[in-house]
Amino acid sequence: MPEFPTIFSITEDELNLDELLAQITLTSTGAACFFTGMVRGATQRDGLPPETEYLEYEAYTPMAEAKMGQVADEIRQRWPTVEGIAIVQRIGRLYPQTPTVLIACTAAHRDTGVFEAARYGIDRLKEIVPVWKKEIGPDGGTWIEGGYTPQPGE
Repeated sequence: MPEFPTIFSITEDELNLDELLAQITLTSTGAACFFTGMVRGATQRDGLPPETEYLEYEAYTPMAEAKMGQVADEIRQRWPTVEGIAIVQRIGRLYPQTPTVLIACTAAHRDTGVFEAARYGIDRLKEIVPVWKKEIGPDGGTWIEGGYTPQPGE
């Protein structure tokens, strides 16, 4: 069985999609699925300013990267046909139209779960990876709360 590449990291650096794709692509790869989250310049939520000047992302990096590794392991258990996995979260001050997070999965074929694996990756990251964001608008800032509380053992 070949060694499948797995990348997970918290970074302040700009996300380079081509570079990350190259790192998770094998000679057998025929499909890649990316999810990239972006900073919105307008957010329509109750109690928040509709205009976003920037987001401030923070993370507890050692725990966040360990949890990203857990997400990658879960993807591999559910979709053993996935070859490469990249899970990368940016932190720091990020402005509208800037990529904030990347989940990418590669596989030999598109119909082997690569779409589902990438979707699972972002959903699970939002659930268990300790990353926090503060939305800054013209009237100040608001911490954005997630709706999930990890259970013991997660």
